[in-house]
This record gives sequence, structure tokens and C-alpha cells, in this order.
Amino acid sequence: MSSIGPTGQHGGDGRRVAARFGLDPAQVLDLSASLNPFAPPVAELLVNHVGLVTEYPDPEAGSRLLAEKIGVDPRRFVLTNGGAEAIALVAQIVEAGTITEPEFSLYRRHLPTVTDSSAVAKADNRWRSNPNNPMGALAAADDSALVWDEAFYPLATGRWTRGDEASWRLGSLTKLWSCPGLRLGYVIAPTVNEADAVRQLQPRWAVNGLALGLIPELLALTDLTGWAIDTAKLRDRFVNELKLLGLEVSPSSANWVLLPNTRGLKERLAPAGIIVRDCASFGLTDTHRVALPSPDSFDRVVSEISRSGHR
Repeated sequence: MSSIGPTGQHGGDGRRVAARFGLDPAQVLDLSASLNPFAPPVAELLVNHVGLVTEYPDPEAGSRLLAEKIGVDPRRFVLTNGGAEAIALVAQIVEAGTITEPEFSLYRRHLPTVTDSSAVAKADNRWRSNPNNPMGALAAADDSALVWDEAFYPLATGRWTRGDEASWRLGSLTKLWSCPGLRLGYVIAPTVNEADAVRQLQPRWAVNGLALGLIPELLALTDLTGWAIDTAKLRDRFVNELKLLGLEVSPSSANWVLLPNTRGLKERLAPAGIIVRDCASFGLTDTHRVALPSPDSFDRVVSEISRSGHR
């Protein structure tokens, strides 16, 4: 157990850290969760939809709207309770997967059978994130996979999907719209029958009405091209500032940076209300993943990292 107290394996520990150090949760910057630093004001928009909490949610309209926006057959598109549910549902259907580490740990958690890719000649059933989480590298154009997790792909490229029609594709609107409390993700299945299999496994009313109600407004405010450009500029600026502090920064195409050789960084930053992701669960020792701070919080984050004593 770290000195900041028990924290979640996948980050998102803002309220725990605030309680541990007597901080106002609203002042905590949780950079362990890699969210869109340019996302629309979801909390403000929620006011227009509070009446939906008295109704059973119906995902049909939102599913169709998103599928049409992404450019896929709505019959192959399934809205889910976040990207995590998308992973869990598809894992139940495909049952076995090949994983090349480091990789997002939820694949191993939900797949009944996992094979290390170093033990096989081909990876036809490979699960992989694109860009890779945690390394931040985009897959090569000729790379293949059975399941592509594209949670961070829109912010890295300005496009909804790479377009691998024969593969499963998973998305996370939670990340794109910076609304982890609402839980909104999706599955794009290779076929209509496989999408129907996902629907049969999914609990009824899995996606809440507030999330569904926000979809039209959030889509209207979505600017993938602009967000990707702004994310790249912000990442370059962040990398430059961190290097000026003497830190080593791994190359990344994602909306985060990876900092090797930064033992204790999480513990040093937490009392100041800044949370970063310890990458030990990825098998990366003394390494931290730091989500890009919003432009408004940028200077604060750089200043606190400088004060943390890492050089």
C-alpha cells in the first residue's frame, strides 16, 4: 500500500486522495484518467436532461445517431455502459485472445483464455489498444487484430475509427467526452449476427438515460479534427516543459505522456491534489502515465511536477 492510501488499480482516485489529504475534491486534478482536455461542458449540459431519470432508457435513437456519425451499419453498432462493458461483452463471445504486453489489463481480466503472443506464430485473435495503452504508439497501417480497442483513437487521429471491417472495434465516449461517471461506450461488431449476440448478453437498460439524452448535444459539439490537432499541440508543449525539467519522456501519439524512471512521483504529487497513474499494473516499474492537463490547469501541473523534485 502506498503512502497515499489504497487506490484503484486503474486510476480515477480523485475523491480518495482528496479525503486522504483533506482537499476539496473539486480542486483535485485526476491525471490518472486519460480524458479529453478539450471536451464539451458535460456537467453543464446535464441540467437539460434531469427529467430522464424518471424514465426507462431507450438506446435506439442514440445508437442510430452515433452509428451514422461514425459511418457504420447501425445493426452492427451496440451502445454499452462504458468501454469496460464493451470489453467484457466481447470477451464472453470470442472467449480466447492473444495479448502482447504491455497492454490494458481489462482484456486479461475478462477473457476466459489468454495466450501470450510470444508463444504463437500468428496473432489472429489478438486484442490490442490503438494507440497502445500505456505506450501511446499507434499501430502500423498493415497491423491486424481480432479486437481493436479504439478508446483513444479519435483524439490521436481525428477519426472515429481505423475502419477494420472484419474486426471487432470498441470505443469509449467516456474518454472522448470526458464523462467517466456517465459510462458510455460502444461495440462495432464484424457482422450483424455478432452484434445481436452482444445485445443478447447485455443486461437490459445497461446505458443510463442521462448519457443517452446527452448524445445529440455532445455529437453536435464534437470536433474530432480540431481536438486531435489541439491535443497534439498541447502534448508537444507538455513534453517540452517536462524535458526542460530534466525528465525523460517516451514518445506518444495519445492524450497522455509516459514518464520512465520517476519512482515515487504519484506519492509526491498527491498532497498537492494532482494524481498520476502508476504503471506497475502494466508491468512497467518506476514509470508513470500522465494525462494531458487542460490548458487552464497546465501551468499548475508543470509547477507541481517541478516542485516534486524529479529531475
